[in-house]
Amino acid sequence: MNRREFLASAAVATSGPLLLGMTRKAEDPTPVVGSGEHKYQCIHNWGELPKDYAWQTTHNVTTDSEGLVYITHQGVGKQMDTVLVFDPKGKFVRSFGKEWHGGGHGIEIRKEGSDEFIYLSNTWTPKMKLVKTDLKGKVVWEKGRPECKEYEPRPDAKDLKKTVSPNFNPTNICWLPDGGFNVGDGYGSNYMLNYDKDGKLVKVFGGSGNALGKLATPHGQWLDTRNKEKPVLVVCDRANARLQWFDLEGKALSASISKELVLFPAHAKTHGDVLLVPDLHARVSILDKENKPIVHLGDDAEWRKKVLDGFKIRSQPKEWVAGKFVHPHDACFDKDGNIIVVEWVATGRVTFLKKVA
Repeated sequence: MNRREFLASAAVATSGPLLLGMTRKAEDPTPVVGSGEHKYQCIHNWGELPKDYAWQTTHNVTTDSEGLVYITHQGVGKQMDTVLVFDPKGKFVRSFGKEWHGGGHGIEIRKEGSDEFIYLSNTWTPKMKLVKTDLKGKVVWEKGRPECKEYEPRPDAKDLKKTVSPNFNPTNICWLPDGGFNVGDGYGSNYMLNYDKDGKLVKVFGGSGNALGKLATPHGQWLDTRNKEKPVLVVCDRANARLQWFDLEGKALSASISKELVLFPAHAKTHGDVLLVPDLHARVSILDKENKPIVHLGDDAEWRKKVLDGFKIRSQPKEWVAGKFVHPHDACFDKDGNIIVVEWVATGRVTFLKKVA
């Protein structure tokens, strides 16, 4: 996580409507948040960790076909496994990935034939940037820096006698209709990279900037098939404070107005006709099929102002308030329509939003 990027954007995200929809007293440890068909009982600190484990900056979350929940954490202290697995009730099942300690970020699961596989983007590891494993962590393949013109050494803008190599620090992966997958180089060179089903690089698009089609920290992306006749790629253009939509060839179609629809979007996933957007500026958004807000879970302008004030509160769990979020980094629906949220906070936090309406 880029702290300087956070500080630069904090000033623009301290206002907005209160859409928390609290239905219980503030002191209730499991309040109900949301409204209408999207009400959820907020159960913080979900998941029973083994005694010798502790969360170290939780990052991303996904589920498999059996309902098991897979969560990554970065690892910033004692070395331990990067991926932890829980059953639907939060009981610890297994863990793996000690070799990715310090780099745990994106995680998604896809069924291929009769088997399921995990795709990981390990942002800060020197090698193993992209890793495919089975559901128990056995490595199928590893990929490093792309071999293409966009990542070739180029003249240094400050010293033309020197060359620099563009960074490659991928943040998230999503799937493509042809069996391939898309990688967002969110902490690297702001490119989107499309690979085929065999892991061969097919095309590169995006790159740094704020014009339509350009990106600043493409932190997460998803194949949006809500319009089945015209699937698109929705990208969380985080530092530009917007969502962008691309066709499957990489052509930019549209973008939301900066700081209006989203504040600092971290990832996006669809579920039925809705789009789920965890937002690092203290809320989780649910958008309808027209990409208009249904509800911003946890949204509170005064609370957000406190959260963004030097980001001190991310390391002060005693200051956290039930029913409010600090820095949602990823979220996903389970098969029953509940939502699991993981947050970029120093001690890690997993919240289970149990659907009540």
